[in-house]
Amino acid sequence: MTGANTFWGGRVIQALESDPGIDVILGLGTEAPSVPFERAEFVRADQAYAILHRIVRAAQVDTVVHTFLMVDSTQVTARALHEINVIGTMNLLAAAGASDSKVRHVVVKSSTMVYGSSPKDPALFREDTPRSSPPRTRMERSLVEAEALVRDFAEDNPATVVTVLRFGNVLGADIVTPISRNLSRRLCPSIFGFDPLLQFLEEDDVTRALEFVTHREIPGIYNVAGSGMLPWSEVATICGTRLLPLPPVQTRRLAAPLTRLGLVDLPPELDQLLRYGRGVDTTRLQEAGFRYRFTSAGTVDSFVRASRLRRSAGNPPPAYTYEHDVEQFFRHSPSVTGGER
Repeated sequence: MTGANTFWGGRVIQALESDPGIDVILGLGTEAPSVPFERAEFVRADQAYAILHRIVRAAQVDTVVHTFLMVDSTQVTARALHEINVIGTMNLLAAAGASDSKVRHVVVKSSTMVYGSSPKDPALFREDTPRSSPPRTRMERSLVEAEALVRDFAEDNPATVVTVLRFGNVLGADIVTPISRNLSRRLCPSIFGFDPLLQFLEEDDVTRALEFVTHREIPGIYNVAGSGMLPWSEVATICGTRLLPLPPVQTRRLAAPLTRLGLVDLPPELDQLLRYGRGVDTTRLQEAGFRYRFTSAGTVDSFVRASRLRRSAGNPPPAYTYEHDVEQFFRHSPSVTGGER
C-alpha cells in the first residue's frame, strides 16, 4: 500500500486488516502513519518510492495498491507533483514488472481530473471517452502521464491484473479538500456567468471501492462517483454558504488576494471545474457488483450534517495524536509490561 501515511492509504489499510484472508500488509509512506494499524507493517520511503523494488522482491508481494497519487495542487509544489505522480508511479510499475516480481495485481487510485473540464465535454464521460481538449494544468498533465505509464504496463504485462479507479469530487466528515474548505466558509467562489453541474462521492465509498476491487481482482478502468449531478449554486445553498462571483477573465490572479487571506481556495483545476463542471458514467463499476451507499445529493447532505455537528459541538478537548513510533514501542518493546500493550 503506497501512501500509507495519507488519508486514503491509512483508511484502506485499516479496512483490509479486518480480512483474515490477507496474510501480510505492508504500508509505504513518506512520513509515519497518522492512524493506528493493528497488524500492518510500515516502511518509510521517499516520495518517488525508489525502495519499492527491494520491498516487492524481499516480501514476495502479490498485490500493490497505489493510493499515493496527488490530486490537490495546493498541498504540493509543481516539482514534487511530478516526482510523486509520474516518477513515483514509474518506479512502482518497474518494481511490479521486474523479472523477479510476484506481483499479480496492481490497483491505482486516480481521478476523474484526467478528463479535464471543457465546454466541448460530453454530458458524461465513459471510461473510454477521450479528453475534449489537451491538459491545461500541471495536475491534469501529471495524472494523464501517470495513467499512460499504467496503460503501457498493462499492455506489456498481460498476466498482471491492472485496475484503475478514477474518483470524482469527494466530500465527507473527515476529508479536507479545496471544495470542502470552500463549502465550509461563509463565502464560496463561483465564476460569473457559469453554474456547472458536478458529481460528488462520499468518502466511505472511496475506501469501499478500493477494498472491493482489491478483493475481486477485476481488470480495467472504472469511474467512481455518486449518481446524479447538482448545480454548483444548489450545492452552495444546501451547504449554507453564499456564492462569491469572480470575474471570468484573469480569475485566479484577481482571486489571489482572497486566497492569501484564506477566504477562498481556487487551484487551477478547480477554476476550470467551476466553469464547465464534469460528469462521469459509473455503470461499469456497478455492473461489476459494486453498490454505492450515497448518491451525489446524499453525499452533499451527509457533508452538511457532519459540518453542522462539528459546529454545534464546538472545539473538542485536545485528544491524543497517534504517533506510530510511540505505538510500536508500546507494542513490541520487551521493556513494556503486558498491562501497557
